[in-house]
Amino acid sequence: MLRLRGREYDADTTLVMAIVNRTPDSFYDRGATWDGGAALERVRRVVAEGADIVDIGGIKAAPGEEVGVEEEKHRIVDFVAAVRAEFPHLVISVDTWRASVGRAVCEAGADLLNDAWGGYDPGLAEVAAEFGTALVCTHTGGVTPRTRPHRLHYEDVVREAVEDTVAQAERAVSLGVDPASAIIDPAHDFGKNTWHSLELTRRLDEMVATGRPVLVSLSNKDFVGETLDLPVGERLTGTLAATAVCAWHGAQIYRVHEVAETRQVLDMVATIRGVRPPARAVRGLA
Repeated sequence: MLRLRGREYDADTTLVMAIVNRTPDSFYDRGATWDGGAALERVRRVVAEGADIVDIGGIKAAPGEEVGVEEEKHRIVDFVAAVRAEFPHLVISVDTWRASVGRAVCEAGADLLNDAWGGYDPGLAEVAAEFGTALVCTHTGGVTPRTRPHRLHYEDVVREAVEDTVAQAERAVSLGVDPASAIIDPAHDFGKNTWHSLELTRRLDEMVATGRPVLVSLSNKDFVGETLDLPVGERLTGTLAATAVCAWHGAQIYRVHEVAETRQVLDMVATIRGVRPPARAVRGLA
């Protein structure tokens, strides 16, 4: 079971988390939603396309210009409040690894803290417990935020990802996070090379078998680009293929740039699995 903003979802329900970057230098949109007005329009558009969650971030993951705590707050706190005011029932996630930022966005109305850097600031889980928000626990191999992996080695990347994320989730629960709101994420590309990310995709069912809700962030990632030798902007088909595999294995939340396309893939896989009926089925019957 997954619980977000007081709503419960069974294990067969898949949720689309739409990415909204409040950054001038995102690897994918290149600052398209840096302006507050453009970012709010992005929220409106993805909600209309069927996004269940919006994930708001104020710092790109890759190395780049240093963004301090106050600047990160400036980029996202008031924006979270604006989204909450316009969409009172929408699940709002914030992509941050800093506890002080997490506190500020929870006060502004965030429902989920997406810790993409694997508990680098252990205080973030404490904030999630204090405010009753959900928490995403990721596996990054212990790398420092905003650094690229370099010759990382794992004896078994899947086993280590399972052990690490489950340990983070158990700590969060011990602090007071709702067990149904402690989400785990193998964190494709983060602290990993392409071979690692492919292995995690192939064996994602092992993470699902923990019983924790699993989130995957596959959208336009480098492991897709390297696999197909394609640049950013040409990785949608590869992303959707990886999405289908993860959906077959039982991942529940999908952090994406393209909402409508992802929703179609998830619905198709769910129907093939037998947990969703076709929207209509008249062929051979009429």
